[in-house]
Amino acid sequence: MGIIEILTFKSLFIEMYFDEHKLSSGTAFLSANDRESHCALITNRHNITGRNQETGECLSNMCATPNNIVIHFHKNNSIGEWLKVKLPLYREDETPYWIEDPILGAKADVVALNLDWGNDVSKVPFYIKTNLDRDDLYVGPGDTVSVIGFPFGVSSFGKFPIWATGFLAQELLLMTDDNPVFLIDCRARQGQSGSPVVAYRAGGYRQYRDGTISSVMSATPKWEFLGIYSGRVNNESDLGRVWHVSVIDRVLNAAEE
Repeated sequence: MGIIEILTFKSLFIEMYFDEHKLSSGTAFLSANDRESHCALITNRHNITGRNQETGECLSNMCATPNNIVIHFHKNNSIGEWLKVKLPLYREDETPYWIEDPILGAKADVVALNLDWGNDVSKVPFYIKTNLDRDDLYVGPGDTVSVIGFPFGVSSFGKFPIWATGFLAQELLLMTDDNPVFLIDCRARQGQSGSPVVAYRAGGYRQYRDGTISSVMSATPKWEFLGIYSGRVNNESDLGRVWHVSVIDRVLNAAEE
């Protein structure tokens, strides 16, 4: 037996409720700029609105939308134990607690939750401004990427996530400011919405620095945090949308204000 990869600790199982009625489950993760900065919960907007991001249609067969969320955090100083934290999604005046992208607003399927979840939970975020999770790894079309989440609410053990691995389906440079989304070819399914998408490399990787790509051998794994999985383009395809990490960066900074 070896060690559990740190990335396995970063994906969190979430459940969306209307009062006491469970409507759906999904994936979320924590994010912070660095070790000293504010930490926020990141997930898809459609997870917490309970509505199709494009059509606005209700996703639940109960025709209800969530008003609270349950997050299965890792219990502090205890591997393999989880602590359920229930948080409201709306204030008393019915305004939402979540924070949207300051540029794209509701168009971006990415939100941050900024509530206090207590000191009993273990915080293992993706860091945006350090090389711990972003080290300029080069990821090109056909390279492998992993969606780390909970397909159909299934976990590997307890509330540890499933690693679903596929391929980058396009050049990352071919995104636009109005639509910072890229495609992956991966058998991701319902419940993986909100999952972090990473390029995980063991033994060696390619790095992009100063306009050049170089190969690096490494005795320890490296990874590049690429974005957040948002669902398939349609039910007949394994092509899935991923909102780029730059959107998470903006949402996180808005959550700090």
